[in-house]
Amino acid sequence: MGAGSDIIMMGTKSSIVLGRQSGHFVKPQVLELYVVSQFKILVSLLENNIYVHDLFTFQQITVVSKAKGATLFACDLQSSSGEASLRMCVAVKKKLQLYYWKDREFYDLQGDFAAPDVPKSMAWCGNSICVGFKRDYYFIRMDGRGSFKELFPTGKQLEPLVAPLADGKVAVGQDDLTVVLNEEGTCTQKCALNWTDIPIAMDHQPPYIIAVLPRYIEIRTFEPRLLVQSVELQRPRFICSAGLNIVYVASNHFVWRLVPVSIATQIRQLLQDKQFELALQLAKMKDDSDGDKRQQIHHIQNLYAFNLFCQKRFDDSMQVFAKLGTDPTHVIGLYPDLLPSDYRKQLHYPNPLPSLSGAELERAHLALIDYLTQTNVALVAPLLRLENNHCHIEESEYVLKKAHKYSELIILYEKKGLHQKALQVLLDQSTKANSPLKGHERTVQYLQRLGSENLGIIFEFAPWVLKTCPEDGLKIFTDDLTEVESLPRYNVLSFLKDGFKDLAIPYLEHIILVWEEEGSEFHNCLIQLYLEKVQTLMKEYLNSLPEDEIPVAAGQEEGELGEFRTKLLNFLEISTNYEPDRLISDFPFDGLLEERALLLGRMRKHEQALFIYVHILKDIKMAEEYCHKQYDRLTDGSKDVYLSLLRMYLSPPDVHCLGPIKMEVSEPQANLQAALQVLELHHSKLNTTKAIDLLPANTQIHEIRVFLESVLEENARKRRYNQVLKSLLHAEYLRVKGLTQGPTRAESLLAFTGFETATFQLAMQIPSLRATAPGCFGVTGVPRRRCFISQGTLDIIERSRSSRLNGNSGLYRELRRTAARARRADKEVFVIGICEQVTHHLWSNDQRPAYRGIKALHTSKSVPWRVAVRAADGTVLTDDNAVVTR
Repeated sequence: MGAGSDIIMMGTKSSIVLGRQSGHFVKPQVLELYVVSQFKILVSLLENNIYVHDLFTFQQITVVSKAKGATLFACDLQSSSGEASLRMCVAVKKKLQLYYWKDREFYDLQGDFAAPDVPKSMAWCGNSICVGFKRDYYFIRMDGRGSFKELFPTGKQLEPLVAPLADGKVAVGQDDLTVVLNEEGTCTQKCALNWTDIPIAMDHQPPYIIAVLPRYIEIRTFEPRLLVQSVELQRPRFICSAGLNIVYVASNHFVWRLVPVSIATQIRQLLQDKQFELALQLAKMKDDSDGDKRQQIHHIQNLYAFNLFCQKRFDDSMQVFAKLGTDPTHVIGLYPDLLPSDYRKQLHYPNPLPSLSGAELERAHLALIDYLTQTNVALVAPLLRLENNHCHIEESEYVLKKAHKYSELIILYEKKGLHQKALQVLLDQSTKANSPLKGHERTVQYLQRLGSENLGIIFEFAPWVLKTCPEDGLKIFTDDLTEVESLPRYNVLSFLKDGFKDLAIPYLEHIILVWEEEGSEFHNCLIQLYLEKVQTLMKEYLNSLPEDEIPVAAGQEEGELGEFRTKLLNFLEISTNYEPDRLISDFPFDGLLEERALLLGRMRKHEQALFIYVHILKDIKMAEEYCHKQYDRLTDGSKDVYLSLLRMYLSPPDVHCLGPIKMEVSEPQANLQAALQVLELHHSKLNTTKAIDLLPANTQIHEIRVFLESVLEENARKRRYNQVLKSLLHAEYLRVKGLTQGPTRAESLLAFTGFETATFQLAMQIPSLRATAPGCFGVTGVPRRRCFISQGTLDIIERSRSSRLNGNSGLYRELRRTAARARRADKEVFVIGICEQVTHHLWSNDQRPAYRGIKALHTSKSVPWRVAVRAADGTVLTDDNAVVTR
């Protein structure tokens, strides 16, 4: 039996009966028919040969003479790339002949193939042919060699059954089972299709497969494996289709056509029965508009995915959701406690959600992780970071590795406390070119988060980072994080010193200078490491110098030596937490004298330090800078440091005062000029009596004249300073007394009449005077020191300094005396101006008790303190008696 779109033909023992119109057009017995509507031809097996007739006129077109003796044929109509092609395989006894249709003729496709037996049934499957023999099924490849593949026995049935399927595969029967094979002869389904009886013939109408059984026809589906319908007919034997939904079934006496129910009706019924897979297959076959069709398919797929979840087929459910691109929040909402309760209430599902716990919940979470790795990786990490994520470690590990989601795998390990596994993954991925974890950055960040309780793991995995990139590796121990800063510093230092000594220095620099570590052991260690580095580099530097070249000053060397020596000198100077008495024995006696001098200074051994600066390094400037830094008039060990410098110039000790020094040092010589310069510049920091006692007996008085004048002026300044301070305290006393005993007729008042800025600042430290002064004098700020000096006087002072630097002592002394006279004149002018303002204020505010202070100031023998008082009319009164009377 064969059929076209509007025609059915049946072969009988004596003719071919045309179903479209009554009649028949050939007389011999018909064994097989095949209608090819595309080429308008009918291929038939008549009288053991292959005939081709016109489909409409039934005129014979051709006969395949080579196929004489044929017992079976199978055609394959292909429509690839829009152009139809027809192939045919003919069984002639134990041979297979291959033909193709062209120009109204069949031509040889390949040479003949020998078969192991006479074929009983066959069908094309891609470029292979599945052949059923009496006892076995074979697959024959049409590759020019005709390679055979034996499949399995035919079973108890009388005739082997091979039926082509619409998707290019073949269905092969074995008793009441049917399996589907692909072009390679491999079964494509997990389970065979099971019929209620042995099929006689089959036809494929996707998604259904229809089998003719001895008493009825049976309609089933491959996926899912369902029995859809059974139709009882009277001894059916044949089945053929003329296209989609056109199926004919025939017996020896009857022909039936099977008409399907509309697809829409089928889908509604299937959804009620929760057969979503089959409903989905039918929805894809509908002829609706694209928009409606896509919407219905999407709806069915969502129902199907939800139903799978309710059946606890979590993996299958997530796969469907992933294909649909469903909103991840709707998927996550299927799980308890993963979304806020308020938000979860807004989500609606077709049926109540299943309750999950224990192992089921673990499997569900695993499927969710797999789903998120495919659809929205950004949500995997937040899920894994949940404390109660219920993820099974081994299964989750497998899923994440399979998806190459190593970043999320690291989070899983970290939340489960498997830090060594996480760090091993980071190590493995660090060298892979396309890995998102390539490099050492993620390892550094992970190690920084471990904290002191995992110090052993940090020490285990930090070395490879420290070797690859020392600078970034050091951040494991120095970054600005609480976990990093809390690491035990002594353990970290020991670890670095043992394996990465060059990094111990920057580590110590960080904890001391940034974290303000004050432990003496760390300060001592940093100095020792600096010293080791400097000594090593110093040997190389000295060996590279020519014989007649002198080494440069300390810290001025090029390269690393200069850098580390500068650091050593600076640290010895600024740190107050190292132990110099323990460290000084590490410093050599034949070098690094600048460093030794700083250590001696910290030990308050000033004379030894100054001996190094003055008589070994012969650097007067460094000696004075040392004294400037060490001087403290309130500390016994430092208040006489300038006196030690003076002694070093005038009475230098023996070179052996430094100990067993291994350098050739010339005998120290006295330097009177340097000593006199110390007297002149630092007279205020010297004990005058002790300094004069140190001078040689033959010292001339004119040589120390400037020193003596400066001392006398300093003493006079101190005396005036003390007098003012006494007056300030007395004024404060009177104010307090007035507050306790009631207001007085006039408040106490102190007039500042040209005293130096330091005195004024001292007065302003008393709160009551600071509050009163602006009201009395209009003071808005502290005057600049010596603000009364004129520009001419400043020029004279500058010239005197220049002459001193040039070594012209005679000119210097002359200009110094001139500058002193000019300053006194400027001060007198300045004081008179201030006094005029003060007395005017006193007069206008009737502060008569304050005149006594002005009078006492006026009668002073010192010219600069002379004042003037204004009368009521503004004139200046110069007569002392008149002033007193007023």
